[in-house]
Parts: sequence; structure tokens; C-alpha cells
Amino acid sequence: EELGREGGHARARVVHAGGADTGRHVADVLTARTREHPRIRMVEGERITTLATLRGSPVILATGGYAALWARTTNPRGAVGDGLLLAHAAGAALADLELVQFHPTALRDGNGNDGFLLSEALRGAGATLLDQSGERFVDELAPRDVVARAIASRSGARLDLRDIEREHYPTLMATLERAGYDPADEPVPVSPAAHYAIGGIASDLEGRTSVPGLYAVGECACTGVHGANRLASNSLLECLVFGRRAGLAALAGARFDA
Repeated sequence: EELGREGGHARARVVHAGGADTGRHVADVLTARTREHPRIRMVEGERITTLATLRGSPVILATGGYAALWARTTNPRGAVGDGLLLAHAAGAALADLELVQFHPTALRDGNGNDGFLLSEALRGAGATLLDQSGERFVDELAPRDVVARAIASRSGARLDLRDIEREHYPTLMATLERAGYDPADEPVPVSPAAHYAIGGIASDLEGRTSVPGLYAVGECACTGVHGANRLASNSLLECLVFGRRAGLAALAGARFDA
């Protein structure tokens, strides 16, 4: 697919898969590769309650963020910071927990779809934000905090998808239609929702935390690379870069029984 442009970026540089389905495609591929790997054991549907001490075995936490602590969120219900609590109980330092990014365009809906994420890729493809008078009021590709504040300062906003190539976003459009909206006919109501935890388990650029042998990567980690307001799509880039660095560092520090 062509590179897309998203909020805060000066040019098109974002790789997408399946329109707005990049996350699902990434998860599907990683899950399949994990199931095929002979040395990885998957334990699904279990809840961790304690951390055990295993001699010579590094532990890497990749447990996600805590944006679901807000009632209005784009996150699944389980994103409540459980990994941070476990790390804290083990003695790890946490950092910047007050920094949470709110995504500007989450569906405003009273029929069970409230908070459904309307990807920034839509605005990069030409979708516009309209006020109650049908007028544009903000640069749609400004940084997320700017757009979110502009929407929050008004009585309501709508995302106009009528001029984009909607066939490029089949899953998203199907969800809107099931929720009772016709994006080909009228703009859909949106407002900001808690989206991404910038704070987390304090870690260095190899994922090391303040506890020897404990590493953190992805949204549960706080490396400081995002400052106070992450750029669109840099979360996946962070996972790719620092996930690999943490894996190599953990492997180098591991001790294996003969």
C-alpha cells in the first residue's frame, strides 16, 4: 500500500496494512509465528497474580498500557495496567504515569460502540472534521493533543468520510454501518477518548528496568522517546525497535541450565 500521512507528520511515511486494520494484521502474523515456534509456550486465558523468582531467567513484560482506566477509551477492557502493578510490586520504578494521550476521533455513540477508534489514517486520506454548523475548524493533521483540544472545546464534532475512498477501509466501514451510521451519506459524531499510556515502567533503551533481569517493552514501558505526546504510529515503531533490543539484551544476560 502507499505510505500514509498522519497527525504531526510533515510527510507521508506511515505503512498501513488493510486500510485501518494494521494492528489486526500485525497481531495475526505474530500470533501465527509464535504458535509455530518450538520453544515458545503460549498460555491463554490465565491471569497472573504473582511474580516468581527463576534463577538466571530474564523476564520481559509486554503487557500494554492503562488507558482503559478511563470510562471513555479506545482500548479493550483489560488494558488497566496490570503489568505495571506487577513490576511495581517487584520493586521496579514507574515513570510519567500522568501522561496519557487522548485520541481525537473516537466514535461518540450510545448504542454500545462508544469509543470505537476512527483511525487517523482516515484524516490522512482526506476525511475532515466539522463543527455543528458543518464548518471545518482545525487542521485535521495537527498533533493529536491540538486536535483533541479543538474538538473538546466545542459542543460536538463530526468526521466527514464522504470524500475518501471508503472501500480501502472495509472493516471500519462495516462497523460503522452495523452501528447504524451511513458514512457515505452523513458525517459521524466523534470526540476524544483515552488511547495510549505514555507513562509506564521506567526502562532504558534496551528495555532494562530498575530490577535486574526484568525488562519492559511496548506500551507498558516508559523509555521517554515519546516525550509528552506520541506521534501517530510511533507506538508500533517503538515495539519493533525496542522489542528487538530488549530481546537481545535479555538473551545476552540469560543463564541456561546444562
